[in-house]
Amino acid sequence: QVQLIQSGGGSVQAGGSLRVSCTASARTSSLYFSSWFRQVPGKEREFVASMPWSGGITTYADSVKGRFTISRDNGKNTVHLQMNSLKPEDTAVYYCALGFVRSTTSSSYISWGQGTQVTVSS
Repeated sequence: QVQLIQSGGGSVQAGGSLRVSCTASARTSSLYFSSWFRQVPGKEREFVASMPWSGGITTYADSVKGRFTISRDNGKNTVHLQMNSLKPEDTAVYYCALGFVRSTTSSSYISWGQGTQVTVSS
């Protein structure tokens, strides 16, 4: 099973930017979809963004549309989530995920990164 290793994230003031990255441990099938979810304590994991692992059409949650960008680094087997104009309500642990379908439901995914904390202060 492919392992996903996350990096990036951290703390920033509202209006700032952060990037989280997700690197697959092995060559990954082009049939996969890669997605980002986020979770705050006491709540279910929330869909953020998705794209085919090989690149292509991107989808976003309404709450991040226009501020977040999911992209792929072809040479490094890595997917990024660039987060701009961050708001305090974006504070969460962010997870990357890999699955065979594009889905906003976390149970559809078969591999997960370890999670990365993103904290936005007002």
